[in-house]
Amino acid sequence: MTALNVLGSPLVACSFSPLTGYFRDGCCNTDGNDRGTHVVCAKVTAEFLNYSLARGNDLITPRPESRFAGLKPGDRWCLCALRWKEALLSGVAPPVWLEATHAKALELVTLEELQLHAL
Repeated sequence: MTALNVLGSPLVACSFSPLTGYFRDGCCNTDGNDRGTHVVCAKVTAEFLNYSLARGNDLITPRPESRFAGLKPGDRWCLCALRWKEALLSGVAPPVWLEATHAKALELVTLEELQLHAL
């Protein structure tokens, strides 16, 4: 079964460099084991990365043991939907790529919220 994006069409890849996704397959795919619901494809900003770091989620520091090179502004990354929503409420939500954002995101954020921050 093909995963769908928030627009109802087939989900497209978010990023292969850096390699993103819960499954590290380049897509914001998810399943029942993905407790963070990593389904929002965002183009991260310095403001968001610093916000995330302050909230206890360091997305900047490389962690080779986890196949994570660290993010820099401009990278696309599958974010946890609730962290994106939290950033939205704090005024630092990064822009999103709707075609690469999994439909499951709509269980946690509205399409209108995503559209207001679409690339």
